[in-house]
Amino acid sequence: MKKGTLFIVSGPSGCGKGTILAEIMKNPGLYFSISATTRKKRSGEEDGVNYHFMTNDTFRELIQNDGILEYAEYCGNYYGTPKKPVEEHLNAGDDVILEIEIIGAIKVLTKCPDAVSIFLLPPSLSELEHRLRRRGTESESVLQERVAQAAKEIKQSNKYDYVVVNDTLSQAIADVKAILRAESCKTRKCQTIIEEVLKK
Repeated sequence: MKKGTLFIVSGPSGCGKGTILAEIMKNPGLYFSISATTRKKRSGEEDGVNYHFMTNDTFRELIQNDGILEYAEYCGNYYGTPKKPVEEHLNAGDDVILEIEIIGAIKVLTKCPDAVSIFLLPPSLSELEHRLRRRGTESESVLQERVAQAAKEIKQSNKYDYVVVNDTLSQAIADVKAILRAESCKTRKCQTIIEEVLKK
């Protein structure tokens, strides 16, 4: 059986990651990696759907036993990517999508050098600001902070294998699907298939 590929997807807030990934995840054979956290469950959230909710002790035990691909501490709570479900799905032949910020992505790439990284870009910073403003969920100062942070993140996009510009949503979705498809056809992923063909 051909092993699945780990895809890391990053991009600044407002670039359309959620919308694009919602479409991508409609494809069969894909698993969306669910993060773990030690923060309290909020109203309407489900364990194993929104997050894997854990105690501090359980999370620290995973860290000590190399059971976390990457993690960070934020506002007194841990957030991270459990290794076991990712490895189980990859070994079962599923491709795994990991949506994560840049610092975490670099940590995962260090541990999983075969992972494929995709950075989603807005067409421009002014368009990103327009999209964030259209949400109407943040104050002007927070909005400007987000745009400044986006600029910092975009400067690191050259560390990724692929860059997809979300100008036209349908094209951005098609581009990400094309990357997933192309990666599945790489020679190193198809050794078993080649051997099977030679047997026939």
